[in-house]
Amino acid sequence: MGTGDYDQYPNTKHNQQPHKVAIPPPQPFVKSLTNTVKETLFPDDPLRQFKGQPVSRKFVLGLQYVFPFFEWVSTYNLSFFKSDVIAGITIASLAIPQGISYAKLANLPPILGLYSSFIPPLVYAMMGSSKDLAVGTVAVASLLIGSMLGAVVNANEDPKLYLQLAFTATFFAGVFQASLGILRLGFIVDFLSHATIVGFMGGAATVVCLQQLKGILGLEHFTHGTDLVSVLRSVFTQTHKWRWESAVLGICFLFYLLVARYVSTRRPKLFWISAMAPLTSVILGSILVYLTHAEKHGVQVIGELKKGLNPITIMDLSFGSQYLSTAIKTGIVTGVIALAEGIAVGRSFAMFKNYNIDGNKEMIAFGMMNIAGSCTSCYLTTGPFSRSAVNFNAGCKTAVSNIVMAIAVMITLLFLTPLFHYTPLVVLSSIIISAMLGLINYEEAIHLWSLDKFDFVVCMSAYFGVVFGSVEIGLVVAVALSLLRVLMFVSRPRTSTLGQIPESMIYRSMDQYQNAKTIPGILILQIDAPIYFANSSYLRERILRWVDEEEDRLKDLGENSLQYVILALSAVGNIDTSGITMLGEVKKLLERRGLKLVLANPGGEVIKKMNKGKLIEVIGQEWIYLTVGEAVGACNFMLQNYKNVEKLSSTGSISGKDTWNDNNV
Repeated sequence: MGTGDYDQYPNTKHNQQPHKVAIPPPQPFVKSLTNTVKETLFPDDPLRQFKGQPVSRKFVLGLQYVFPFFEWVSTYNLSFFKSDVIAGITIASLAIPQGISYAKLANLPPILGLYSSFIPPLVYAMMGSSKDLAVGTVAVASLLIGSMLGAVVNANEDPKLYLQLAFTATFFAGVFQASLGILRLGFIVDFLSHATIVGFMGGAATVVCLQQLKGILGLEHFTHGTDLVSVLRSVFTQTHKWRWESAVLGICFLFYLLVARYVSTRRPKLFWISAMAPLTSVILGSILVYLTHAEKHGVQVIGELKKGLNPITIMDLSFGSQYLSTAIKTGIVTGVIALAEGIAVGRSFAMFKNYNIDGNKEMIAFGMMNIAGSCTSCYLTTGPFSRSAVNFNAGCKTAVSNIVMAIAVMITLLFLTPLFHYTPLVVLSSIIISAMLGLINYEEAIHLWSLDKFDFVVCMSAYFGVVFGSVEIGLVVAVALSLLRVLMFVSRPRTSTLGQIPESMIYRSMDQYQNAKTIPGILILQIDAPIYFANSSYLRERILRWVDEEEDRLKDLGENSLQYVILALSAVGNIDTSGITMLGEVKKLLERRGLKLVLANPGGEVIKKMNKGKLIEVIGQEWIYLTVGEAVGACNFMLQNYKNVEKLSSTGSISGKDTWNDNNV
């Protein structure tokens, strides 16, 4: 609401008509439909840059739109390259151990974590619009894949089928993501509110940390459930199988990783300490196991990793499987989570460097890299925060850092995979726990409590749903609560009374401005939302309740009775047929009580539909005003007129047939 929304024009005189509310000229149906579609799907007007350009230029712009790589490559220089090489090598040192760790989390062969850090970053470097996003696998999506696919297929009993379903789920995730971008339906992802993501990520991180107790304690058999009760039961029913050697090693490396992260957090210039810590842990752990032969004393190791680049797996996409529905569901759920995280991370770092990223382009880029990945032995990838933060702090300039990372991973796949044979699984568990602890954002939960209690409830519902139920249950509960809040906003819009600010002609909410004064005989109500079928009944009852409360208040104070009800409609952006009918009903109900309905400042779309619905004729053009101030002025004039008539009537100066009527305004 702008400062001047309800400013009063000069007082309405008997011989001076107030400003008339204009009705927009009618538009052809096709033009109206085109404008509606454009505003809904193309709010950023992506085709604006093509207007007035020659064909050759349009081709270049189109190529740059689909492949943003061509937009900035012409200005690329050696200075940028040096920065990107440093950043790329730095994030590769983080991507390699994290990739192996997260693949194990998804119950997939560890080598797939390296495959997924090779092809997808190359695709994103060509199609992505973020300069800072570092592409790779993420723990939450890995956990989702492991839990959802693991519910129908055991990865140990039928590894080939499980692998095929993982590739198929990744393919459908990519198709879903790209479709959202192409069809400009990215607003669907917005139903995952900030509170939902905070709670869901925190719950998933807690579950992931608990599941790493298997690796820390050296357990060979573990529950497939992800809820807290199942995990703790599995841990404490196998106390006789705990390996103290594995536990000591895990705690030591976890302590090292947490200290490294703490140092980097306290001194941002030392970011490389935290970035290099996972790879350092892998190297040290492998050397320690190799020298002490710890694998023979209960410390589990990765084992042999296959050398070579990504095998082609397009023929492994299992479209005819009996579990296809599970793969599709897994793909859609993980695709939404990956989009929400990736786009949020990209926008965060873009804000720091003062540039914009196109959300729909990002969706297409994520989708295409996952489609390409599913055909080349990769599973779901996105833009993880930890890796992107390292990329940002390392001074990356463009997406070339992703290409450098991919080249480093390629060299690892071709020549260095045998070196990971003795890498202890407990080190991978420590790396995962260290990364996940950063996702449990309790400070943000406290902030939500102080800011918005309902958002806090949504956040904690998501958290406890994941921790005590499952990842799917937590997500469904959180999204359901978010949708419930949207419905509450729509079906129960806020209404408030307006009063006059002393020594001014401005009318504002009496809840917000405690010094605002009521106008004798007049009730001014403001409706703060569009009027639709979902809220029209509520608004009718709420308006009548305001009237009842005002009449009771005036009766208790012994003041003059209520005569006029003014509805301020400046915040009502639209209205449907149910809303039109409701306003007509309110007018009739108020007339039965001897009250007059007055409308102030209806918007263009509202007044147009009121005109088509004949509501203007029902209410009367003379009772629709441009501002609240003009409406109050007119009502005051009528009240004063009425008092003068009553006074003259009491002295016998005029006869009853000369009484005033509404049209005097």
